[in-house]
Amino acid sequence: MRDDDDFEDERGFGDEDDSVEAQVWQLLALINPGDEDAALLQFNAYREAVAEGDDDEPVELVGRVIDWRAGFMVAEDDLRALVQAIDELVARWNLSIDWGGDPDDDDFFDDTDAGTLLGLASDRLAESGYTLWLRETGNDALAGWITLSRDNEAMRELATALHINLRLGSDFG
Repeated sequence: MRDDDDFEDERGFGDEDDSVEAQVWQLLALINPGDEDAALLQFNAYREAVAEGDDDEPVELVGRVIDWRAGFMVAEDDLRALVQAIDELVARWNLSIDWGGDPDDDDFFDDTDAGTLLGLASDRLAESGYTLWLRETGNDALAGWITLSRDNEAMRELATALHINLRLGSDFG
């Protein structure tokens, strides 16, 4: 029988290094579940931006290096782009969202809004053990990512440490 006190978390949460760089790595590991190679590529892009003197907040740099790979940022009123971005992200795990209609049909977007779509996506993802997160952008854009639901507490802790105003996708609106 294994003693849980001897369990070492493979992602390194709780490690002594609480630098911004270490926290960004942990964030990228969470938003790329099961794909350390993708997380590493994004982390290297983040480090390059920092080395080149980009002085944006860490969350802004992360947002740029993960866009349409492990996260999204779309105009709040661009519902088609929102659906496409989420569909692209969930395809990484061979999932699809039943949007309750055909997003390729222009009429589909006439009777819906971002809150409804985000709530629907959140519910469908939760059924498969994933959580849709939104981060505050300071403008009229929607931005976020998806993690495994089992990592919700770690995500909340990292968001606090990195000063990211984060909420569940189902809480939009």
